[in-house]
Amino acid sequence: TAGFSASAHDPALFIHLSPRGRTLLLLYVDDMIITGDDPEYIAFVKARLSEQFLMSDLGPLRYFLGIEVSSTSDGFFISQEKYIQDLLARAALTDERIVETPMELNVHLRATDGDPLPDPTRYRHLVGSLVYLAVTRPDISYPVHILSQFVSAPTSVHYSHLLRVLRYLRGTISHRLFFPSSSSLQLQAYSDATWASDPSDRRSLSAYCVFLGGSLIAWKTKKQIAVSRSSAEAELRAMALLTAEVTWLRWLLQDFGVSVTTPTLLLSDSTGAISIARDPVKHELTKHIGVDAFYVRAGVQDQVIALQYVPSELQLADFLTKAQTRAQHGFYLSKLSV
Repeated sequence: TAGFSASAHDPALFIHLSPRGRTLLLLYVDDMIITGDDPEYIAFVKARLSEQFLMSDLGPLRYFLGIEVSSTSDGFFISQEKYIQDLLARAALTDERIVETPMELNVHLRATDGDPLPDPTRYRHLVGSLVYLAVTRPDISYPVHILSQFVSAPTSVHYSHLLRVLRYLRGTISHRLFFPSSSSLQLQAYSDATWASDPSDRRSLSAYCVFLGGSLIAWKTKKQIAVSRSSAEAELRAMALLTAEVTWLRWLLQDFGVSVTTPTLLLSDSTGAISIARDPVKHELTKHIGVDAFYVRAGVQDQVIALQYVPSELQLADFLTKAQTRAQHGFYLSKLSV
């Protein structure tokens, strides 16, 4: 009745258009963010909502669903520092040690490692909390992905690696994501995969990160649903996953009033996967991955994405696929604006 229409691309987003501008309302149960370039209508909407519901206007955005937001003339910062403090208090670590990386190098955890925990409740609770923390901390995306695979039957070894992540968070509690106000509104995406990386079932790992100008806005670490027969196949599946994400983000930007007219650059360090995605000719060795290849190829033909090779040392999504050395970890944090 206030004139909003629901977004076709996000059921929690409502949009109002008028000659004066655009107003966006993001709703989660009984918490909401209202923003836009029509301050008069924003005031009107808040007054209408207050007539219907018992509401509190908390002013400019500072805190939302455990996420802290601060702003300067240079841009916005988002973090979950208070959330981490509460998490560490619940974890009740018995020492004051900190570590510089969240996971040791060359660790391949298995379900059979160590002795089963007598009570897995604490492990499950802490890992569940880390999953939500990862929405602002890309630096823990990979270890949280690994640890969450053992919540059904965690062992002492899994718990020791969980404690390492908590000690890392203790030393990096003030880390924040930065969104510069000078950033362009062009998307750029990185896709990567580690072939047959899971020692238990030899499934590969997909990872991607997406930037809006210089701002990191989306990232994911996800095990693939099928075993890949080559590294190029694993990389192509990762590309398909990212193409779907980029397609959705482009739709969402249009809801925000951002014009998206040029293809989104998708960077991969796999020349084999890029070649398969560009080549419309079916090949005997790739016909079993035809759906993923066709989907990526359709994204190229529809000018949703443009494929480009990036050297492995500049592949930012690599940060989300494996543990890093201290030097590599610091390099990736700087590139991801953490």
